[in-house]
Amino acid sequence: MSVCPSVLPSVRPSISINTLQIYTDWATGLCDCFADGSTCCYGFWCRPCLACKVSKMFGENLCLPLCDICVDNFVSPAALSLRVAIRHKYGIRGSLCRDILVSCCCTSCAWCQMHRELKYRQNSPVIINAQLQPIVNSTMGPILYIAPMSECSFSALLWFYS
Repeated sequence: MSVCPSVLPSVRPSISINTLQIYTDWATGLCDCFADGSTCCYGFWCRPCLACKVSKMFGENLCLPLCDICVDNFVSPAALSLRVAIRHKYGIRGSLCRDILVSCCCTSCAWCQMHRELKYRQNSPVIINAQLQPIVNSTMGPILYIAPMSECSFSALLWFYS
């Protein structure tokens, strides 16, 4: 018999990893103006400027809050959308109903709170908790199967090496 290599296919199981979202609270309350007096003054004296700064800090267009001037609604669309986006990005507890209520009734306080939150998130150190996870390698490499040699091929092999 001759040498017959055969390769078995490798098997790769699919593994899904579930992530756990941990929700936190806002770093400061809605009416915590004394937590950061400069933000409170900024929001009181020039709310559109503060709103544009918050939009830029979050990575959105600088002029996004100026759209609120063009819209004659009770709800500030830019304040509402940025508040929801900040809450989702940083895993802050809350609801859409509460965000609408805050954006309608306390728009200046909402912009101040978002500014304080972004300042806090950008200045706080990032803690990475790296834990070793067991690695399971379930892939099998190619396996070479060599058929047994007959007496004829074995004697030919001995003749070749002598």
